[in-house]
Parts: sequence; C-alpha cells; structure tokens
Amino acid sequence: MLARRKMSLTELSERVGITLANLSILKSGKARAIRFSTLEEVCRILECQPGDILEYMDDKEYKKLMR
Repeated sequence: MLARRKMSLTELSERVGITLANLSILKSGKARAIRFSTLEEVCRILECQPGDILEYMDDKEYKKLMR
C-alpha cells in the first residue's frame, strides 16, 4: 500500500504518530499485536481497509517467518 500511495515508511510513521522502528516491525510482519486505533489511523492515511494490509498466519507459518 505504501508503494501504491507513493509514500515512504518515514512519512507514514510521522503521519500516524508512531516511531519508525515500531512501524518497521509492523511492516515486516513480526508484530504480535496492533492497537485498533493505530490500525485505524494507518488505514485512514493509506485509504485502505485492514484486509489490504493484514494477513492471517497460523502458528506454523509465523514460526517459519521468525526463523
């Protein structure tokens, strides 16, 4: 979605009001949780739905990602 909106991660972090480090964790898929208020703000800024930026992974897939 960032590429579609021609927006950098830095710009998104500034507009959402979260640190670049925390946004990087979200982007990498390594976050275990996200506040609804943060998700709402990201979606508002990127003009998208949560399903456009989130993906469900079962435990097996998640553990494989974390290796």
